Amino acid sequence: MKNGSGKSYSLSVIIVAMNEEDRITPCLESVSPIADEIIIFDSGSSDRTVEISRQYTDRVYVTKDWPGYGPQKQRALEKAVNEWVLSIDADEALSTELSGEIHGMLSGSPKEIGFKLPWAVTIFGRTLNYGRSARAPLRLFRRDGARFSNDMVHEKILLPKGKIRKLKGRLLHFTHRDFGHYMEKNRHYAWLGAQKRYASGKSGLGLTGAALRALWTFIQIYFIRLGFLDGRVGFLVAVMYCQGSFNKYAGLWTLRHQALLRQNAEVSEDN
Repeated sequence: MKNGSGKSYSLSVIIVAMNEEDRITPCLESVSPIADEIIIFDSGSSDRTVEISRQYTDRVYVTKDWPGYGPQKQRALEKAVNEWVLSIDADEALSTELSGEIHGMLSGSPKEIGFKLPWAVTIFGRTLNYGRSARAPLRLFRRDGARFSNDMVHEKILLPKGKIRKLKGRLLHFTHRDFGHYMEKNRHYAWLGAQKRYASGKSGLGLTGAALRALWTFIQIYFIRLGFLDGRVGFLVAVMYCQGSFNKYAGLWTLRHQALLRQNAEVSEDN
């Protein structure tokens, strides 16, 4: 069945954004040729993000709160009406190859319920082919029965049972503006990750566990995922993720330690 654009499929694109005026245009330009609707949830940008977004779609929603990535993306998903949904971040863009692959694949009425899109992380002037880029997040899926987890960060797309396949084209990811932004984002994600694990009752094995997890993160990204083949930038990325991993579990330790101190103080007062 063809839709109004003559395509044999219908696709909703959902984006959450805040202060992305310098990066959202390439994202919107890349999805416009294949999207039947673009839905953007902005969480209170103070720059031109909303103005730019409205040049591409009238489905722009500005929220006064920030419930976290999972709940915010779920809000956007609930506005979608088409059979297929592409969830893409404002700092990402479909490569020409990936856009064509998605169009061709969806035109063939695939049996799969979801597709993973291989990342091509571009940072400090280099596109990484290994290390952190050796991942393919689930981003394209059938809308029916799908939802996002409630996680504040590193949310998951939850789908009914079915086959998921990885595409070949690359999802361009312009993850950091500069090193200062890298450190800021690293700190923010680490603290959210610590709070998430604390809320779920995880221990993290203390500061020793934090150090061991950081070491494992470096080994995984730099050696197992061949990050060393990305040169000096690959080494820097591995170290930064190592640091982020330590900060996340060290933050978890501080939360648990502070809770224990409060508990001991309450016991002392009762006695």
